[in-house]
Amino acid sequence: MDKKELLKTYWGFSAFRPLQEEIIDSVLAGKDTLAFLPTGGGKSLCFQLPALAMNGICLVVTPLIALMKDQVEQLKKKGVSAIALFSGMSKNENDIALDNCIYGEVKFLYISPERIASPLFQERFKKMNINLLVVDEAHCISQWGYDFRPAYLQIASLREEFPKVPVIALTATATDKVKKDIAEKLLLKDANTFNGSFRRVNLSYSCFKEEDKNKKLLEVLANVKGSATVYVKSRNRTKQVADLLTSNKINADYYHAGLTTKERSQKQDNWITNRTRVIVATNAFGMGIDKPDVRIVVHFDAPSSLEAYYQEAGRGGRDEKKAYAVFLYHQHDLPALQEKIEESYPPISFIRKVYQSLANYFRIAAGAGNMENYNLEMEEFTRIYNLAKTETFYALKRLELEGFILLTDAFYQPSKIFFPVDHLALYQFQVANPMFDGFIKALLRMYGGEAFTNFVPISEGDVARHLNMQRGEVVTKLNYLNQVTIINYQQQNDKPQVTFTTPRFDAAKLPLNEARIEARKKTEEEKAEAVVNYLTQTGRCRQIVLMDYFGEVTDETCGICDICLKKKKESHAAETEQELRKKIVTLLTGQELTVWELVQQTGEKELILTILRQLLDEGVLVVTASGKYTSF
Repeated sequence: MDKKELLKTYWGFSAFRPLQEEIIDSVLAGKDTLAFLPTGGGKSLCFQLPALAMNGICLVVTPLIALMKDQVEQLKKKGVSAIALFSGMSKNENDIALDNCIYGEVKFLYISPERIASPLFQERFKKMNINLLVVDEAHCISQWGYDFRPAYLQIASLREEFPKVPVIALTATATDKVKKDIAEKLLLKDANTFNGSFRRVNLSYSCFKEEDKNKKLLEVLANVKGSATVYVKSRNRTKQVADLLTSNKINADYYHAGLTTKERSQKQDNWITNRTRVIVATNAFGMGIDKPDVRIVVHFDAPSSLEAYYQEAGRGGRDEKKAYAVFLYHQHDLPALQEKIEESYPPISFIRKVYQSLANYFRIAAGAGNMENYNLEMEEFTRIYNLAKTETFYALKRLELEGFILLTDAFYQPSKIFFPVDHLALYQFQVANPMFDGFIKALLRMYGGEAFTNFVPISEGDVARHLNMQRGEVVTKLNYLNQVTIINYQQQNDKPQVTFTTPRFDAAKLPLNEARIEARKKTEEEKAEAVVNYLTQTGRCRQIVLMDYFGEVTDETCGICDICLKKKKESHAAETEQELRKKIVTLLTGQELTVWELVQQTGEKELILTILRQLLDEGVLVVTASGKYTSF
C-alpha cells in the first residue's frame, strides 16, 4: 500500500495534518529527519506510517512508559505486531520479546533509553532487521532541555550497527538551543528539519494574579462550560482542590500516581467519557490521552518551565474548537519557583548517602545490580535510614538525571504466563501429572497458543471462575508450574520501582558530575525566570511570547488572549470616547445644555463629566451664568 492507502486503512483518515506528509516523505526517502510538532500535531503517525511501508522492524526510543504501553496497545488494535521493553520486566520476558523481534513478525519495538545499555539488548539488536530508528521526546537528549535523560546520550551508538538506517527525532517543545543540541547528540547527517508552528489559533491564553485563587477558579469554571483539567503541584493538592469544586456543586475528581491502578483507570475513564467534568491532577496526567474536547485547562500552580506549560495547556482544544488555557497565580507563587529549585538540589554528600542507603536496602554488592529492578517502599526506606522524605526524593531524582538509577511511578503490570516448553514436553508432563491436566488445558483454551511465543496477560480470578476454584488455589498451581519450569509465571505488580542502570558503585567513588549538576541548576533557574516573565509581562500577546520562546518569530497577535482582549477593550473605549467628544461639541454648538440634558441626548453617563472637564481645560467649552455648557 502507498502512504494514502496506509493512512486510510490503519488510521481511517483521508488527509494528513500539516507537515505530516512532508515528514513521512523525508523518512521514506531514507533521510535523517527532525520533526518539531506541537502537542496534538500527530507525531506518532509520522514514524508509524513509513515504518509500516518498509520491510523490517522500527525501533522507538521513548522515556514514558505510559505512552509506550498506550502506543503498543493502539498498534495491536490496528492488527500491527508491537512490543515494549521497559523497567519492571524480567530478564526472561526481555529475552523472549527480543527473540520475537529477530525471528518473528514484530513491526515495532519500543524501548526506554536505559535499555540501550543492557548487554542482552545490545547483543540481540545487532541481529534485527531495523528499518527506522525513532527518538521520541527528543528534547530529553539535550542537557538544555527541561527533561534531560542521560541514557538518551547512548542512542547515537545504535547508529554504528545500522549506519544506513534513517533516524527520525520528534518532540513537541524545543528551543533553538535544544534543537541544535539534538542534531549534534544524535549525529544526524544532513537532516531534513520540519518546524510545526507553535501558534494555536483556537486556544485563548490568560493569566490572572489573584489574592483568592479558589474564588477565581470557581468563577472560571462557572463561565467556561465543558470538560476541564486543573493542574496542581502535589498529590495532596489534587484532593483539596477537587473537594473545593465538589463542595461548590462542580462535578470533579482528583488523579495522581499514588492511587491504585484500578482507581486511576476508573477516574481517567470517567473523565474521558465525560461522566466527570473536571479532573484535578498532577502534571503527568494527560500524556497519551486522546481527548479532543477539553474546553479549559487551568494551571492552579506554576509549572517549572514554559515547555511543560505549553504541553499541558496544549491538551485543550485538540478538536480545533475554542478552548481556554488559564494560569492562576498568587504573588507568593513566583519566589516559590526559585525556592523549589534550591530544594531540588540537595548537597552532594546527601546524594551519596541516599545511593549507599539504596544499595543497603536492596542488598546489592559493589559491581552488581546492573539493569536489575527493585520494588521501592518509600515510607519504609526513609524510616529505616532516617532520611527526610522530600530531600530523599530529590536526591533520587539527581541520581536518575546523572544516569545511575531509573525511577518509575507505580503502574499496573498484570500477571503473565509463558510456556517455555514445546507441545510434546507439555503433553508428557500432563500425562505424568494428571492432576494438572485439566488446569493446563483451561489455560490453553483461555489464552491460546500465543503463550508459547510470548508472555501473555492473564487473570487469576477469571481462571478461578472458569474452573470453579478459589483464586488462591489458582495462584498455588501457577507457582508450582513455574517452579517445575513448565510455565514462567509473573504475578501482577503495581509498586514504584528503582532500576540500577549501572553496576553498583562504592558511594564514596560515585562519579557525580558536579559541574553538570550546577549547570543544570542554572538552566532550571533560567526556565523558572521565563515562567515568571510570561506571567508578569503585560504588553505582549501571550501567544507571541510563547512562540518567541520557542524561536518562532512573529508580530501577528492572537486577538484572543487576555492581553489582546484588554488592548481591544482599551482601543474600543478610546474610540468611543473620541466619538462622544465630537458629539458633545456638536450638541453644544449654538445652544446651552445642562449635564443631565447631555446625558439624555447622548445616552452616556459614565464619561460625560470626564470629557466636559477636558473640553473646559482645553477652552473648547465654557459654563454660562446659569450653569449650562456651551461651545464658542
